[in-house]
Amino acid sequence: MAKFAKWIAGGLGWAFFGPIGGLLGFAIGTMIDGAQITNNQTTSVTTKGDFVVSLLVLVAAVMKADGKILKSELDYVKDYFVKSFGKQTAVEALRMLRELIGKNIPVEDVSNQIKTNLDYSSRLQLLHFLFGIANADGKLHPSELNLIDRIAVTMGINSKDYESIKAMFAGDTRGAYKIMEIDPSASDDEVKKAYRKMALKYHPDKVSYLGEEVQAAANEKFKKLNEAYDVIKKERGMA
Repeated sequence: MAKFAKWIAGGLGWAFFGPIGGLLGFAIGTMIDGAQITNNQTTSVTTKGDFVVSLLVLVAAVMKADGKILKSELDYVKDYFVKSFGKQTAVEALRMLRELIGKNIPVEDVSNQIKTNLDYSSRLQLLHFLFGIANADGKLHPSELNLIDRIAVTMGINSKDYESIKAMFAGDTRGAYKIMEIDPSASDDEVKKAYRKMALKYHPDKVSYLGEEVQAAANEKFKKLNEAYDVIKKERGMA
């Protein structure tokens, strides 16, 4: 049961330290009885483990925001880890998540640590996943949105990118323009230019250094961008 925790403990870089490290030390310790957790990573290099534990800590905070933990939210997380790492790892990741849910999470401190150490494209990927969690039951609850907004601001996500990712869960034409970060009055040429710009920003290769699993998850965000572009083109009759 402790393979995931050992992988995390042995593969952390900067997340081993600071507020995230403090939370993870507790969670990992409950999963590896009597283990001595050591770390030889440099704090300047982001590892896959850093991204995963940052994700788990922020997910725990968002799931607690409305005062209840929904099965749909747990299923959403489990599905991500099953697709990315396999069924056994998903079970262990959920166990660690439950340990984190029981802790007091200093959201601003955690988000600041992520902002300092994680590149912008990877922070956008974290934000996309948090919206997925909040929308797991088909509704974006105000308490969860408020917390995600605080996390985004503290992580240094600009307002247009925030609205773009949020709109990926709206599913209407107006949302499509928000995803593209343009106004409905934009010309067809401006729409095409905006798509090229956003395609570079959201391309899965931007997070390739975090491994194939995270890159595959980033495909969902890229897919939403392409769907938004198709909606706008169809509405306008663009070729």
